[in-house]
Amino acid sequence: MTADPQQPPSRRSATAFTALHRAAKPLLLPGAWDHASARALAGQGFAAVGTTSLGVAAAAGLPDGAAATREETLRLAVALGSEPFLLSVDAEGGFSDDPDEVAEFARELYAVGAVGINLEDGLGPTARHAAKIAAVKRAAPGLFVNARTDTHWLGDGDGTLARLDAYQQAGADGVFVPGLTDMRGIETLVRHLEVPLNVLYSPGGPSVARLADAGVRRVSLGSLLYRRALGAALEAAADIRAGRPPTGTTPPYGDVAGLAAPDRVPGRAGTRTRP
Repeated sequence: MTADPQQPPSRRSATAFTALHRAAKPLLLPGAWDHASARALAGQGFAAVGTTSLGVAAAAGLPDGAAATREETLRLAVALGSEPFLLSVDAEGGFSDDPDEVAEFARELYAVGAVGINLEDGLGPTARHAAKIAAVKRAAPGLFVNARTDTHWLGDGDGTLARLDAYQQAGADGVFVPGLTDMRGIETLVRHLEVPLNVLYSPGGPSVARLADAGVRRVSLGSLLYRRALGAALEAAADIRAGRPPTGTTPPYGDVAGLAAPDRVPGRAGTRTRP
């Protein structure tokens, strides 16, 4: 795809992000929780990186899904928005029940370089979530709105299609159903939806290849990588305490230090080596 030089960078990036949902393979979207994890993932060849609300909240010592991390989420978006990869931000429910306040937050995200936003309904009123989506599309038309329903995450799946239909009619560019792993249910949604379907990868669920065959256009990793990283740290600490050398991959100090943004390194006076 050739970028249009007459379009501003943010608009060109948003167009590229939308195109990833219609490519030959589904968009596999890893979830970052800080600057280093995002840059490391981009360095592995991921064209787009998402944020994980659980990882952002846990790193800040705040609860997830409680509208407590608005500033932390925006701060991370500011740090990552100018990076060369495409950034999608998990914004919980928009950190407000007021559609206009959610729209203003989305506008701020778009202004600092984010090209996508996840908005979850938390099984709240369908009409309220649809109003948030419509408000966001008015405030930031180029921002890819991935409308999440928690019917399978927090409930028994009842009413999923009705909610998704309301969200796509409100202007959502894609819809997200975390917790849905049943292939028959996934295929039913794909047949009835007009916008790309996003599901959450589950280690015990269908493979990415099988999801692709079913028509899923985006597969998110959510908080999985953050939880795996935390688990690996705990295992390493336990191994060392037990007198065993830790297993697994340990990136060199210099590689991790090199993930810092160049414009944030005072003086760039040279490199130093630490343990």
